[in-house]
Amino acid sequence: MGVAELAAGALGRASSSPLLAVGAGFIDLTPAWLKEFAVRRFGSNDKTVLLIGLGTGIAVAAPAIGLLGRHRLAWGLIGLAAFGVVGVVAALTRPVAEPLDAVPAAVGALAGMAALTLLTPGTRRRPTPAPVSRDAAHGTATPAGGDATGATGVPAAGAEIGRRRVLLTGAGVIGVAAVSGVSGRALVRRGDVSSARADVRLPRPAVPAPPVPAGAQVRVPGMTPFRTSTSDFYRVDTALVLPQVDPRDWTLRIHGMLARPVELTFDDLLRLALIERDITVSCVSNQVGGDLAGNARWLGAPLAPLLRRAGVRPGADQILSRSSDGMALSTPLETVLDGRDALLAVGMNGEPLPIAHGFPARMVVPGLYGYVSATKWVVDLKITRFATDQAYWTKRGYAERAPVKTFSRIDVPKPFARLRAGPVAVAGTAWAQHRGIDAVEWQVDGGPWRPARLAPAPGIDTWRQWVAEWDAAPGSHTLRVRATDRTGTTQPERRSPPFPDGATGWHSVVVTVT
Repeated sequence: MGVAELAAGALGRASSSPLLAVGAGFIDLTPAWLKEFAVRRFGSNDKTVLLIGLGTGIAVAAPAIGLLGRHRLAWGLIGLAAFGVVGVVAALTRPVAEPLDAVPAAVGALAGMAALTLLTPGTRRRPTPAPVSRDAAHGTATPAGGDATGATGVPAAGAEIGRRRVLLTGAGVIGVAAVSGVSGRALVRRGDVSSARADVRLPRPAVPAPPVPAGAQVRVPGMTPFRTSTSDFYRVDTALVLPQVDPRDWTLRIHGMLARPVELTFDDLLRLALIERDITVSCVSNQVGGDLAGNARWLGAPLAPLLRRAGVRPGADQILSRSSDGMALSTPLETVLDGRDALLAVGMNGEPLPIAHGFPARMVVPGLYGYVSATKWVVDLKITRFATDQAYWTKRGYAERAPVKTFSRIDVPKPFARLRAGPVAVAGTAWAQHRGIDAVEWQVDGGPWRPARLAPAPGIDTWRQWVAEWDAAPGSHTLRVRATDRTGTTQPERRSPPFPDGATGWHSVVVTVT
């Protein structure tokens, strides 16, 4: 594994590391229910948990292969070769794979086989004849301490590698592994684009965002911030290693069912008339009451004018977008052309996009779940048809068109909070991007629905905070909330899971008042 990491680093192809390639393949094969469980249970740490799991599997398999090799060297070599084949297949089946991506796994397997060959002779026990004594009376030779045909089973010093040599060989193998792994990681970091990001100077928006109205932030201790900080913004994607895209090399190709295909450099993008907007983005994996949503101020180029200038041909109904690592997402074309602020974003909260959130450019389309609207590290937009091309998630059974569902949650008080009797602030957040929130209601213990006070919001594409005062009586209580959007649609009571087009249901919390 260490030598494989070194090879991946030397080739400048971090994603061809066997551990990462197999991990990415595992993600591709993960059924929807397991994906939802991982996101629900581990959130943004799901990738770390996956890599720990793969590392644990390797740690278990390694001694098993060693024991096979000790019994019969060929079996151990076959086991290592099988690991190499899995790594090669995983690397070559990635969306942007090249033949060169097979090298790290192949080199790593050969290094493992060489190490096993070096170590195995030193662990074998070879029976040697025991000292022979001669029976004076009968003239027969008998092994001392044994019978005439037996052996002591104690290895002679000259018949095997000495203990010191075994230890030195093992230490050498461990040293090569450690140095190779660390060197490989260091070589991979050569491609880090943090310094290039720091050099980017974003232009002032041609159309600034409307000011956030006073009172948009509900002033209750523990309440969610109206604008999510970049560091706290949720991240859900399939990238085990963050794509490192240098803005000086970045190009966006817009092609397909167009009269005039377009290709943009990053400088071309920055020279367009950029607009600034506050937009809430949410993940289809968000559970009822979940926090896989965030509100940020985005800076970007409106996508609709670019497509109209390119001349969309009749019959097109999908934008198939691809990231630099080959991930393909689909967006309904009509949602980009219907007047909403669909962006090719380059900035987030006043700074260039963070690498983890798509630097140098990504898509942001309000009103749709992220898996059909928020392609990070975007490099390709193909105007096509749903009947012709399928994206990554739609191949796995998720809905083609995924408008965000009307959603509300209780942020304060927290579940299982212990409160004092008397006035208690009940507050939370609701959203229905591109429709807007018209009302929020809350109830206690199944009683009558009560209207909450809605905080103002800068537009229909952001979430909206709400607050109410409750005269809490002693006992255990269940608080519930529901929202109604500006089309008159109210959240349904019945809960449904996120798959295939987003969760629904009333959020509730249980608290104890003393």
